[in-house]
Amino acid sequence: MKVLIVESCSELGILWKRHLQRLKAVVTLVENQEAAILALYADAYDIIVLDLVISEGSALAVADFASYRRPDARVIFVTNTSFFSDGSIFAHSPNACAFVQSGTPPDDLAAMVEHYAGAR
Repeated sequence: MKVLIVESCSELGILWKRHLQRLKAVVTLVENQEAAILALYADAYDIIVLDLVISEGSALAVADFASYRRPDARVIFVTNTSFFSDGSIFAHSPNACAFVQSGTPPDDLAAMVEHYAGAR
C-alpha cells in the first residue's frame, strides 16, 4: 500500500506516517502543494491523506491534479475546520472517499486508509 500524506503540521504528519508504517505502508510525507504535485509526478499512490488547509498552495488543486495524473488514487480529506462539513467536498472532488477531522485518532485514520486503499 502506497500512501501520500499532504500535511503542513509536521508533527501530525509524522504521527500519521508512523501509524501507517506499522501497517507496512510505504508512506511519502510532504507539506505543501508543490511537493505533493512533484510526488504525484514521480510515483503512483493508492491513497492520499490530504489536509484541506495546507500552509502553501491549495489542497483542492492537489486533489484535482491527482484525479488527472493518478486517477486510481483515492483521497481522504482531513481538516480542523468546519469548512465542507456539509459533505460538499464529495461534489468538488471526484476522488474523495472520506472526510474526517484532523483530531481523528491515528489508529482510526490508519484503518480508514487501509480500508479505502484496499477497496479499489
